[in-house]
Order: sequence, then C-alpha cells, then structure tokens
Amino acid sequence: MKRTFLISTALAAGLLFGAAAEAATLNIRINADIRGTEGIDRDANTDTVLHHIFETLVGFRADLSIGPALAEAWTVSDDGKTYTFTIREGATFHNGDPVTSADVKWNWDRRVATGVEWFCNAFFDGSQGLKVEAVETPDPRTVVFRINEPSALFLAQLANIQCNGWVASPKNAGPDGKWIADTAIGSGSFKLKEWVKGQYITLEKYDGYKPSKEKASGYAGNRTALVDEAKFMIIPDTSAAETALFAGEVDVLPNFESQRIEDAKSRGLQVLTTAGLSLTPMLIQTTDPLMSNVKLRQAIAHAIDFKQIAAARTAGLSEFNPSGVPQASAYFDEDFLKWPEYDPEAAKVLLAEAGYKGEVIKIQSNTRYQGMYENSILVQAMLAAAGINAELEVLDWAAQLDNYLAGKFQMQSFGYSARLDPSQFYGVIMGDKDAEPTAQWDNPEAWELYIKSTKTTDFEARKAVFKEIHVLMVKDLPIFGLYYEPVVAAVGAKIEGFDVWAADKERAWGVKKN
Repeated sequence: MKRTFLISTALAAGLLFGAAAEAATLNIRINADIRGTEGIDRDANTDTVLHHIFETLVGFRADLSIGPALAEAWTVSDDGKTYTFTIREGATFHNGDPVTSADVKWNWDRRVATGVEWFCNAFFDGSQGLKVEAVETPDPRTVVFRINEPSALFLAQLANIQCNGWVASPKNAGPDGKWIADTAIGSGSFKLKEWVKGQYITLEKYDGYKPSKEKASGYAGNRTALVDEAKFMIIPDTSAAETALFAGEVDVLPNFESQRIEDAKSRGLQVLTTAGLSLTPMLIQTTDPLMSNVKLRQAIAHAIDFKQIAAARTAGLSEFNPSGVPQASAYFDEDFLKWPEYDPEAAKVLLAEAGYKGEVIKIQSNTRYQGMYENSILVQAMLAAAGINAELEVLDWAAQLDNYLAGKFQMQSFGYSARLDPSQFYGVIMGDKDAEPTAQWDNPEAWELYIKSTKTTDFEARKAVFKEIHVLMVKDLPIFGLYYEPVVAAVGAKIEGFDVWAADKERAWGVKKN
C-alpha cells in the first residue's frame, strides 16, 4: 500500500505541476534564417541570435554608454593608448572550459587574419586611423590592447554589434583552423540547442553562466536567462507572423508595424516603443551615368515630401531625419534636419537645368521588408508627380542585397542596422566606391572629417565635426535618409521583463514567461 501511495502521489504531482515540468520557451519571430555561427557572414538576424550565445568584452548600455560584458572592468593608460581588461570572474564556455585571455587573443587574431572578409577589420588596421598594434596576455584573466593613438571609438568598436567581435571557444575550430560548421560554443547565458534550417533556432539556458555584478542594460551587465529556452522562429511573411502572435504561438514580434499598434493593444498584447537608431534611406548610386548629375539629385530631393513619408510610415513615432545623427543620439540637434525643402516646382526647374529628358530611373525594392516596399511606392508616386519617370523594380530580398553589395542600382529602398555612434554609421556609408561597392558616399573631404570624428574625444568638438559632415552631405546628396525606424515590438500578455532599446536588438535574458 505504501508503494501504491507513493506512485499515486507522484502522478498527482505531475498533474498539478506539469506546466512547471515543461520547458518555459520564449518564442521570438525573425523574418529569415541566420547565415551561420562564425559571425563573419552576417546580417541583422545573425547578429541578434549570436549575441545570445557569445559575449563581447564590453557592450553598449541602453543609454549608449559602454558597460561591462565578458570583461568586468578595464583601465585606460594616461596617454590613451593602452586598454587593460579584466575578464569576468567565473566566466566559462558552454563546454565548461574557463574563458582566458589567451582565448580573447585567439579570437582577435582569427578575426584579423580573415582580412576584408571581416568588414570591421578596417576599423582596427590603421586604414581609418585607429590601429591595434598588439594584444597581450599577461595572466589568464588580463588582456591588454595597445593602439597607435588615442581614439574616441575604440571601446565602441569593440562593442560594435555588427562586428561580432565576441569571444568564442577555440574548440569551435577544427585541427585545420577552420570553423566547424554550425558549432557555437560561447560564454553567454544561452547555448545552441537545435538549428532546423529555415524553421527555427532554439537556444537553451546555460546553467554555468556567472553574471556581471552590474545590472542588465542593453548588451551590458547581468544577462542571466530566466526562461529555459529562447526559440527564434523563422516566419518570413509579416501577416503570418501577426497571425502567430495573435494565436499565442509567438511571444515577441519585433519590427511591429506602427499602424497596427492599436489593433494589437485591443487584443490584450503589450506594445513597447522607443526611438531607434536604424536608418531607413533611399540609396543613390552616384556613379550611375544619370544619377551622377548632382542637379538631378537635387531635383529628386525637392520632389520627395520626406516629412510626410516619415509621419505616414511610423504613425508619428519618428520624424524625418536625413543625417547620420539620429534623434536618439546625444549629439543630435535641429541642424541635422537641414535638407532641400519639399518643392515640386523647384524640382521641375532643376530637371530642366540637369537636361533630364524623361529617362527611366529604377527604384529597387522588395516585399520581405514592408517598410522598404511602401517607402518605394511613396517615393515613386512623388517623383512621378514632379515629372520624373521612376519605375519600381521589385526583387527578392537576396537579389536586392546582392545588388547593394555590388553597387548595381540607380536607387534602392534600403535599411541600415542600428549603429550606436554617429562615426560608426558614417564609416559604413563612406569610402572609395571602386574598392568598396557598398560605399554610398565617395568624398575625400568628408572622409577626412569622418577620421577626425573618430579621434576627437571632446563632446562639443566632435559634435561640430558631425555638423561639418552633414553640411557636405546636403551639398553632395549621396544618400537620402528618410527616418530612423522607431523600435516597436508586440509582446504576449504572459511575458514579463522584455524591453526594447534604441539598438533594436531583442534580448531573451532577464525575461520571464508566466
């Protein structure tokens, strides 16, 4: 009888507490699969997932300052050229190995050895001023970076989300030194459990994670996982993603359409918003025979009602901003909004001066990103109203991205991931177009100012440099910024602790599912 009672009690406990026995899984929608686990071939979704598995030495806080991540502390020498980091006490990789300074150096040397394949190499190789001259490992928890000159950007570039300059276990590589496909041994609070390509990536809580003593903020501080799993569900279609959200199959829907906020709230969902750092622009290929004419670009600028587009597309959450300095930045003021005014009649005069004779201007767009597509429709209509023969060329996103990478377009409706410092954004859009097809702005004078901005540490002096850059941008019109995407996420009613931040990167740590 006693044995029967024990069995019955166990069964009753299973019935009463069955929900607790199930894994608490936070389901987050992404619109496309990740590109890999090495972090070299990357896009925004890849960055989002991998930063849960791996940690950078330092990370951006929510207020865009730099805080501790894998490094618990650091010091800077009086001459500004030596940075000494202390690795967080108790930090281990997912296989149980302690994280050491030698691992930091191994990762750094590996990134640098890839050359141009790691697009952030240019930020550290001296070609843009800053050069890492040495990485030293005086003891297992201390790593020293020596740079050639004081830099306003060194810590920010180490924290640069798109650079994926995180620290991975050397056991991710085989005897030949090559990354083992689909492996991901990091030190973050989540580890890779399963990747069913084209469907989902499931991460599970890493019980050996030893958190920072600083509270969680952005990508810095305590990143303890409070759910058992974080499942990134690949749902390309926006309508299908909304349906899954409303059905409770998705807990977090990032990049939620601003126009749908009230509907989501009426269904009992949480909607979180904040000002963002991801610029939505129209790209202009200034090497194109037609688009190289600055008067034509001026005519196009006068033909577009930028303020109307921003208001319509963001439901008033964001305002027009053509510059590389977003409203969320401490460097922002009204001077960064100066741009050719909406004036269709002035556009027509400039078209005549440019010798425009009705040639077709193709605007490349795609339907995967609804905002890009709708922006292209609005711009096409406004150009047509001013007498410009603009045609939409709707492509598969992969094909459009390939054209962007190769510089093969006249105009493109596009979007840049968040850059958390204005210099980081200007560094992405500037360059020699012959050597870097993704460079939108090829102007030596602007480039010199960009380099100056990376070396200037005084706040007001640096802001003045950004203003000089913007004045040149208004003159050259190499890219037409529309607005910075507001960060909008729709979240299930059972979710507690999820928050949005200007970097527009979802974070599954610190989140509970009731």
